[in-house]
Amino acid sequence: MQQKIITDEKLLLHLLLNRITFLKYSEKKFLAKKLDSSYSLALLSIEEIEKIIRRNFNKRVVWDGKENLRMAERAFRYCQSHKIKILLNDEEQYPDMLRQISDPPYLLFCRGDYSILGNNSVSVVGTRRLSPGGRQAAKSFAYQAVLDACNVVSGLAHGADGFAHQGAIDAFYDCDESKGDCSKLGKTIAVLPSGIDEIIPYSHKKMAEQILVSGGCIISEYEPGMQMANWHFVGRNRIIAGLSPATLVIEAPDGSGALITADFALEYNRELMFHKAGFNVQSKAIAEIVKRELKADYMAGKVSDYKMQNTVNRFLDSGALVIEDYKDYCKALRECPGERNIQPEQGLLFEL
Repeated sequence: MQQKIITDEKLLLHLLLNRITFLKYSEKKFLAKKLDSSYSLALLSIEEIEKIIRRNFNKRVVWDGKENLRMAERAFRYCQSHKIKILLNDEEQYPDMLRQISDPPYLLFCRGDYSILGNNSVSVVGTRRLSPGGRQAAKSFAYQAVLDACNVVSGLAHGADGFAHQGAIDAFYDCDESKGDCSKLGKTIAVLPSGIDEIIPYSHKKMAEQILVSGGCIISEYEPGMQMANWHFVGRNRIIAGLSPATLVIEAPDGSGALITADFALEYNRELMFHKAGFNVQSKAIAEIVKRELKADYMAGKVSDYKMQNTVNRFLDSGALVIEDYKDYCKALRECPGERNIQPEQGLLFEL
């Protein structure tokens, strides 16, 4: 792909388009071609935008072009002063794997070495309530992946995400301490559900700094200053699944948010695997507690049918593999479909 030269004014137009949540990705791309400046977009009324893209919006849609332009200008200045890279979907550095999904981020805001986004990677996710075995599995898997020049993608959350990032960071520091060639290592990539200027959770701020020091990257589709919303977490999950050819679930009880990422991985025709550590005795005990809590919330009308039906067994029944460690993960990637069969006695492990 030929490198494009993007002027500040054109970038500001993209920032303004990125703020318009009621527009589809394709509609943003269409408007970017039709308009020559952010100001020309800011002056349009909601009716004029509807006419250009030939779609009527929900009556509850609110549009204040001038205020949105002011916010886009503020985000532009912040990115410039804090050396935050803004990647457009059609730029060469934008990761191809992510570009291929059905709803890719219009923009990516990046801190750190964004050139690694297109390298070989594996996405690692799981519950926040990890068993001791799950913690060790997440760290060990990520550590070995990084030693094999494979990037580890996760969401910087508590639990599986944090332990996976930590395993990748530990591999870098161990290599650095032994005077090894750290340039040959994989890195870790954290995907935020918040604006690029805010670390969620805040307690992982030091870990975020270590990710950057170790040569990794922190990314978000949300500009600095963007207010958090609950639906941002699901949006973050789709990016995690979209960045890699495979997603590994370390440990996830029924209804876990990690299983939403698993759903995205299957939707994008990516490999989906589960770690054996997620089926140990302690993990099963945690899963039973979560299952009772989930059922109570469902009876109280607090959770959806989708959450109740999003179970680990559903993915296993659909052919998701169970692996033991990073070496076994690599072996599973090379295997032909159907080559790995679960023995009946092993299947008992999955009756949560």
